[in-house]
Amino acid sequence: MSEIKINVTQVSDITSEATVRTHKILVDRPQEKGGEDNGAMGGELFLVALGGCFMSNLLAAILAREVNASGMSVDVYGKLEDTPPRFTQVTLKISGNYSDSEEIERLALMSEKACIVANTIKGSVTMEIIVN
Repeated sequence: MSEIKINVTQVSDITSEATVRTHKILVDRPQEKGGEDNGAMGGELFLVALGGCFMSNLLAAILAREVNASGMSVDVYGKLEDTPPRFTQVTLKISGNYSDSEEIERLALMSEKACIVANTIKGSVTMEIIVN
């Protein structure tokens, strides 16, 4: 079984730094939540992780199948609930320049199935994918 390891270390009173391979990412809270706003919150990074995981699989699928598509983008929306605070629904809206929306929809479904983050949250969070 494989394992992915990252490190998160405190760098100020409220800010931490995540190290992923050779990449560094600051994690913080907005000022209105007592942070210094030096980086994204963990919940925001969760959405980044989902969007990035999904998008990397989508772009790989487009490239492998030589689909005519460019300028691809995904907006990720997380619906928050309280007590305890959590995401209950996530929507990914895909846009870009392509001529065959049915092909992009097919590749989007494949990309969801290949995404580690999407597979991890299935059953806990409702996920919707929309191709614009």
